[in-house]
Amino acid sequence: MTSARKSRKTPIGLEQRMSLTGTGTFDWDLDSGAVSLDPSSHDLLDLTPEEFGGTMSALRERVSSEEIVRMTYAVTEAITSGADCYGVYFRAHRRGGAVHLIHARGRILRDEDGRPSRVVGVMRPAAGDGTQLAAVDPREEHRQGIALMVQGTTDALSRAVTVDDVVAVLSGASGLDRFAADGLVLGLVDGDHLKLIALVGQTMQALDELKLHKVDESVPLAQAVTTRQPRFMGSLSSPARDYPRIGPYIDEMHLDSAAFLPLVAQDRAIGGLALFYRGRKEFTDADRNLCIGLSGIVAQSLQRAMLFDEERDIAKSLQATMLPRGVPEVADTEVAVRYHAAWGGRDVGGDFYDVITLPRGRIGVVVGDVQGHDTHAAAIMGQLRIALRAFAGEGHAPATVLSRTSRFLAELDTDRFATCTYAQFDPATGIVRAVRAGHLPPLVRHVDGQVGVPRVRGGLPLGLASEFGMEDYPEVRLDLVPGETLVLCTDGLVEDAGLDLDTGIRNLAEVLRTGPESAEELADHLSRALWERWGSSDDVALLVLRRLPDPGTPQEPRIHRYVHQADPEGLADTRAALRDHLMCWGLGSVADDVELAAGELLVNALVHTEGGAILTLEVLTGPPRRVRLWVKDRSSSRPRRRSPGETATSGRGLLLVEAVASSWGVEPRGEGKAVWCDFRAEDD
Repeated sequence: MTSARKSRKTPIGLEQRMSLTGTGTFDWDLDSGAVSLDPSSHDLLDLTPEEFGGTMSALRERVSSEEIVRMTYAVTEAITSGADCYGVYFRAHRRGGAVHLIHARGRILRDEDGRPSRVVGVMRPAAGDGTQLAAVDPREEHRQGIALMVQGTTDALSRAVTVDDVVAVLSGASGLDRFAADGLVLGLVDGDHLKLIALVGQTMQALDELKLHKVDESVPLAQAVTTRQPRFMGSLSSPARDYPRIGPYIDEMHLDSAAFLPLVAQDRAIGGLALFYRGRKEFTDADRNLCIGLSGIVAQSLQRAMLFDEERDIAKSLQATMLPRGVPEVADTEVAVRYHAAWGGRDVGGDFYDVITLPRGRIGVVVGDVQGHDTHAAAIMGQLRIALRAFAGEGHAPATVLSRTSRFLAELDTDRFATCTYAQFDPATGIVRAVRAGHLPPLVRHVDGQVGVPRVRGGLPLGLASEFGMEDYPEVRLDLVPGETLVLCTDGLVEDAGLDLDTGIRNLAEVLRTGPESAEELADHLSRALWERWGSSDDVALLVLRRLPDPGTPQEPRIHRYVHQADPEGLADTRAALRDHLMCWGLGSVADDVELAAGELLVNALVHTEGGAILTLEVLTGPPRRVRLWVKDRSSSRPRRRSPGETATSGRGLLLVEAVASSWGVEPRGEGKAVWCDFRAEDD
């Protein structure tokens, strides 16, 4: 690549002015490793476009490996420190043997996620070129170059947690430059085989057919692993004959020399590292020591990463065993659960969910989070979930379930605490009784798409509540009408390093508002929109419970609405919805009367009872055909028809209902009552 993409072209006339001043430009794509140079940069480096291969490694025609390492390390150091700019001096050799000093200055560009993606900058001849070059001791320069290689590799691998992280460091845009190599192959011992997990370099993919082979002496890398002795080959012509299995590949890749290095950790060969070079004909003692030192760094990082991956796999397996395998079928209800393990180098956590079958057709739903992200947290989670399931299955009230679970956790030999939200749901009535212990509140999406965050008073986290003798968990009743959805989740779905918790919950509410209807599709929608967006740095347990809509039949349609006591706009919205549905059903002639009666009954329920009211509007075919309006509340007190005086400002509600309805009445409903009124249905 010899020029930047069209969107990055140098403005017209700028290249000509740069040529006059001896200044060139470059553009380095950190993701792909591609480097673009303008004509002035080619002149500075005495490289023709045909000689330059479009990568940092391709500069070795004029710039030594140590100098390339110096340039790469300057960029890495700037990125690590969070700087936007950097500067570095390096030496370039012209065709006649002359050496001149060049100063490069670059700016690091980041993508919308803040991740470094490109470096753009300029290079020009350094002032006082001869004086500065004379002051440079070649031996000291080589020593510093080796130190930078080791330091850069150590710094990069120190942040690698998993084996995939180590592979990413070695195969990234600067991977080859760190080793001053043209190709790199990394293999791990897997039983009696050597499994190649990284092939880095323009022609290394030719070795893809050798990704899995026995640990024997049929190929040089496997031989180095078997003998645990490094092999340095200044020429690959002889190995091509001695190892017939790799001969065709060496010829195809046009390689000149290679180093085959065993990766030994705690006196055990865990893999092998092969470095390939073009143009190099020998390995000095310093080169050999450098390669052996770098292989030791890689081996230690890989061993640490392999232990981490092994522990993580055990913890994930333990966690999967502790979580429920399925969700019970619930009448007239959809329940969807999701568990997402964190990505990117973190242990598994103690997040959990459960759906518990309870007496009298009810279910218990819970999400929770045990403190910590390790195997111990996963083990505590399993014990806690089993205890909570047992207490709930005995039929205890939600507050009792949490208080007993808190006592159970406090008596375990652990210093961990846990948070959770637990709710009992009755699919026949839609009643939800919720409690929470230091956890996020539930969210409810209503049938009109609006999302509410019910005020569920919380107690202390489980375990801590018992230690402080504060095991009270206030219970809150919610009423899910058909078509409404309840969402419970752990904080990994709403938390992000740059956001406070309230903002995260508002984001969740907005995504929930625009999500699909079905519980399964909604769970996937929330996961994609939020968990993946935050970078997936924490585990997530998610539970979506949807009470299925009850539309009636085409002949007897039906709608349900919940009007919250603290929602001043809910009454007006409900009356408007009643009119809209009656018009759609061809019964607009009774819309005024139904609106009036609904307003009076809802006001009575919201003013004189505790909590909100559930409104149902349905068409009954009869005979006779009629429209019936129901308003259900939590009070068992029957409404009284009064005879207000002429100057009274209230007390006429039931009189108005009686005046516009053909009949009305009151029926007991569980803990409360339902007031109904009928209207003669006359088609428009």
